Amino acid sequence: MGEWTKARIQLCGRFVVDIDGTRIEDALPGRRGRALFAYLVLNRSRQLPRDELLMAGWGQDAPAEAGNALSVLLSKLRHGLGANHLRGRTAIELLLPPATFVDVEAALEGAHRAESAIAEGRWVQAWGPAGIAYHVATRPFLVGLEAPWIEEWRRRLEEVRLRGLECFAAASLGLGGPALAQAEERARLLTALAPYRESGHRLLMEALERRGNVAEALRVYERLRVLLREELGIAPSPTVQAVHRRLLQNADS
Repeated sequence: MGEWTKARIQLCGRFVVDIDGTRIEDALPGRRGRALFAYLVLNRSRQLPRDELLMAGWGQDAPAEAGNALSVLLSKLRHGLGANHLRGRTAIELLLPPATFVDVEAALEGAHRAESAIAEGRWVQAWGPAGIAYHVATRPFLVGLEAPWIEEWRRRLEEVRLRGLECFAAASLGLGGPALAQAEERARLLTALAPYRESGHRLLMEALERRGNVAEALRVYERLRVLLREELGIAPSPTVQAVHRRLLQNADS
């Protein structure tokens, strides 16, 4: 396989490796080979010692024959990818073209970009990156594969999913008008997925307030207050309490 010009790799949902328009994931050697390839992709900025690859593929309880099995897997990967794209013997480095899209990395970047746009009040600019973060991270990471590092990435992506959803709700709230219904819908989903995440409750309270339903917004606060008191023994944050005070003033006016 010659020099690559672009690559598109999807690790969430369906496993896809597209190199210059050609799908090559079926050339990767089995489940462990796919996991090893994914680990190489996500750590391609550095050379990976064989011991680290053994840990990634077999864990702490790797059998004595795992070293030979790793050599076989790497040989098969070189055959499937081309020897010039998998460099090294004692330390392994995957070489991908600069024009490489990895869905996981796009989700992380999307969450960061969306949060930056929200912080600056650029609601429209937050929309697209929030969508990338949420929709990519909603799909399961490396379906059917298990390893401690995979579980760590799943936890990380679940947080990215929530961050994307939070930015969706915040952007909709900032846009106002017809988007307020979406702000309420997404904030409700956020409170369901992460009931202890106070930002979701705050966004829901503000969306309901903007839509003229102050009474329901007050009920949202009360449910949060009881949940935090009974489960964690704490009170809502000062930011949420400030929204609550404003709601009370509006209810009395």
